[in-house]
Amino acid sequence: MAEAPRLRLYSIPPHRAFADALANGLLRQYGRDPMALARGFVLLPNNRAKRAITDAFVRASGGGLLMPRLVAVGDPEIDEAVGPFADPADDLDPIPPAVAPLARRMILSRLVAEERARAARPVDAAEAVRLAGDLARTLDQLLVEEIEPDALKRISFDEPLQTHWERSLAMFETVLVRWPRELEALGCIDLAVRRRRLLDRLIARWRATPPAGFVCAAGIASASPVIARLLRAIAELPQGSVVLSGLAIDMDDAEWDLLGPHEPDPVTGRRRRALETHPQFQLKLLLDRMGVGRREFETWRAGSEHDAKPARSRTIESALAPAERTHDWIDLPVERRSLAGVQALDVPTPAEEAQAIAIALRQALETEGKTAALVTPDRALARRVSAHCARWGITVDDTAGQPLSVLPPGTMLLALADVAAQDFAPLPLLALLKHPLACAEEGRLEWLEGVRRLDRALRGPRPAPGLAGLDAFLADTEGREGALRRAAAPWWEKTRPLLAALSDTYSGGRRPLPDLLGALRAAATALGGDALWSRPEGRAAAELLDTLEQEAVHGPALVEPESIGPMLRTLMDEVAVRPPHGGHPRLSIYGLLEAQLQTSDLTILGGLNEGVWPGLPSPDPWLAPRIRAELGLPGLERRIGLAAHDLANSLGAKEVLLTRAHRDASGPTVASRFWLRLEALSVKGLDRAEELARWTHAIDDPGGYDPAQRPAPCPPVALRPRQISVTEVDRLKADPFAFYARRMLRLAALDPVDADPSAAWRGTAVHGVLEDWARQDGFDPAKLSSRVETLAADPRTHPLLRALWVPRLREAVDWIAGQVAAQMAGGRSILGVEGEGKIQLAGVELRGKFDRIDRLDNGELAVVDYKTGQPPSTRAVRDGFSLQLGLLGIMAERGAFEGIAGTATAFEYWSLAKRDDKFGYVATPVDPAGSRNRIPTDRFVALALHHFTEAAGNWLTGEAPFTAKLKPEYAPFAEYDQLMRRDEWYGRE
Repeated sequence: MAEAPRLRLYSIPPHRAFADALANGLLRQYGRDPMALARGFVLLPNNRAKRAITDAFVRASGGGLLMPRLVAVGDPEIDEAVGPFADPADDLDPIPPAVAPLARRMILSRLVAEERARAARPVDAAEAVRLAGDLARTLDQLLVEEIEPDALKRISFDEPLQTHWERSLAMFETVLVRWPRELEALGCIDLAVRRRRLLDRLIARWRATPPAGFVCAAGIASASPVIARLLRAIAELPQGSVVLSGLAIDMDDAEWDLLGPHEPDPVTGRRRRALETHPQFQLKLLLDRMGVGRREFETWRAGSEHDAKPARSRTIESALAPAERTHDWIDLPVERRSLAGVQALDVPTPAEEAQAIAIALRQALETEGKTAALVTPDRALARRVSAHCARWGITVDDTAGQPLSVLPPGTMLLALADVAAQDFAPLPLLALLKHPLACAEEGRLEWLEGVRRLDRALRGPRPAPGLAGLDAFLADTEGREGALRRAAAPWWEKTRPLLAALSDTYSGGRRPLPDLLGALRAAATALGGDALWSRPEGRAAAELLDTLEQEAVHGPALVEPESIGPMLRTLMDEVAVRPPHGGHPRLSIYGLLEAQLQTSDLTILGGLNEGVWPGLPSPDPWLAPRIRAELGLPGLERRIGLAAHDLANSLGAKEVLLTRAHRDASGPTVASRFWLRLEALSVKGLDRAEELARWTHAIDDPGGYDPAQRPAPCPPVALRPRQISVTEVDRLKADPFAFYARRMLRLAALDPVDADPSAAWRGTAVHGVLEDWARQDGFDPAKLSSRVETLAADPRTHPLLRALWVPRLREAVDWIAGQVAAQMAGGRSILGVEGEGKIQLAGVELRGKFDRIDRLDNGELAVVDYKTGQPPSTRAVRDGFSLQLGLLGIMAERGAFEGIAGTATAFEYWSLAKRDDKFGYVATPVDPAGSRNRIPTDRFVALALHHFTEAAGNWLTGEAPFTAKLKPEYAPFAEYDQLMRRDEWYGRE
């Protein structure tokens, strides 16, 4: 019997630079004959690895050479990529094309939506698309693992699954039954099935007719059955070889066997859980499926100048050993615990982490020819580092790319969808109009001026919904905001047509998805022009939208307009836009996938926190963990093992820097399990990058701080105001600086856009209702409630107020109507409402507006102030604040209000707040006898006059400085806190 040929199996340990070692080894074997090298080809895991191997060949050759053909194993057209070397057979039956990814997504979303509706658990289109994505990934796992869907029917459990999983499993089975029929109608097959058939056909060709040149499979770690068959076939070729990365050839057998997968126990029938989180598990599974043993592998003999010391590989193997073997660490020799060349840096915040990494990358450029790379799964960290490097004019591209949803074309499309979904509410509308791609070409400055005018006009509570609501809002030019609206209206009239078609399409309820997408695309083009669709991200957005429009016919028939935004975000999150090559030639930023087989002198491993590296396992909403285990699908935690393998390979660089932040945007973080293992294994702990930490703190350290002093401007007396309203007196006394900023600097805080109705807004609304009731209804108690209903029905009334505040207002106005009716029956009459007047007092003009003034049955006056909240405390009035009632009493007594004369002896706050389980009550700061610590009635007007005269003499006609927060307990307003730099001095004086 002939002896089986020896398989050519190799492994490159982590301490060696994989790409350079591979290139050097292949050149050593085949480089003597340039054509021999050119006749071969190298099979690699991905396209980024192809570039790494190309660069390694260039470095190794030192000149020109004919390179072997480099092919990515994931290429969907791998038969064409390998064709010239595969001796293709033209008589083979053609393999059907793969279904387009978006067509598949739309079909699955329709099936999911129909099945959920049939199960009385309907979902909108956006959720159906999201669930379809999870379904597609689970289906792909079944296909890659070559598990037939019928296997689901053969699973039986001793105990029933939870109701949720039973429903999900039933729906999953139903979709799997319907899915093949959909594929058959299209004449397509799944991409995973097509790739498997192509590889199996390639295997058959090579076994029948081996290629003339060499074939090398390098760095491929996928353990799918077809990949295992392919690698086995390559290893059996006369000139074939398989080179793995970081296979633990020297691991003892007991530890290797511990990894699994394990055979069922012959007694209980249960399987021992495999250690899928171990970095060697994926490789062990691959070897098992290839039918080869670990001892059949040899260490690749070639190395390079980029290699670290061999001890690094042994340390990495020890650090990532199974938990059951970590008790042996204490007995390990020093060389197996040495992390020479590895430093660590832990900082308080992600901002400092990015700063430190950028400094380390910049420092690497000081050494001629030195290369450096950041490897991290945290794309936010990668963006921060890239931005920090830009401060030195260094462009570092993130080769993992960025999601389309965070790039300008994506954000503009999402903003348009948000505007339509929220019926042109001010906040999303202004965000859209201010987008950098809106009118980005000619006329941008004029466009921004128009947007600013519209922004000023839309400050405060939102107008009525829709474009019609905006039109009516801007057409209402009465009141103090009328000038702002008149200024914004002409620009809005020119801009409105750009959005009209979008409004018409999205306001009609459920519509076909192509119609909604077409309207969105048309509006985006009208706003953004050609700039929207240019550059790589614009082309990616155009391609996604165009393909989605074409494939939408396969999706749900009718779609809610509100679903378009979430649907697009889901799809855009899955589109990574990679920058064109052109960054710094010696610096790189990689994701974990892109970092495979890469080489650099300094490797920075960033974001080493739990939940980042390794990331949290993504849940499978379709198959319960028990079902996945029974089917033989990868466990949800296998990604952790892959992340560990990526870490082990990256740790093999000459110099390594590990970084993490103690907290993220949401709270404290926990160090990665990999970080903790390396810290525990090292004899004295990880070596800290102290110098880098000092640079990180020093680069933005100003060296000294000069906090501002408490401001107290003192303008000349001649420039000080000589008019003041009764409502401004409290501000003048409690916070003179705020009065100074408002009246002298003329600085007023802008209302927020689309603001929640404030207490001031509610007060204005109530005053308007009561004024109309008085002037138009003659205080008829039966008509006040209808005024409240008119307010509630007004489309400008905020929905939250309509639901929560209006019901309280109804009860409160009923109390007011009853109170007024009772008083009028008792001889009290109402002299006026919402009247204005002014007098000269203490050398200044005092202006005031009263809510209501009554004539008591004894002929004296009662000053009434309506409050939607709690009235001021008696203590505040006694201390000289909340003087409004007293000052209005002075003005009434001195004839400031037309038709009103007399002595004011009653001062009442009519509060609409709740007391004793009822809404509405009367409070007063005065009492004839001064009981309950109130102010005697006959002294109240004199007290208000005294405090006002003192305040006017100090700050209006005198030379007292306008000191900030003079009485902070009576100065709760904070509009000018930033202007006065309050946080720099408050509490120090």
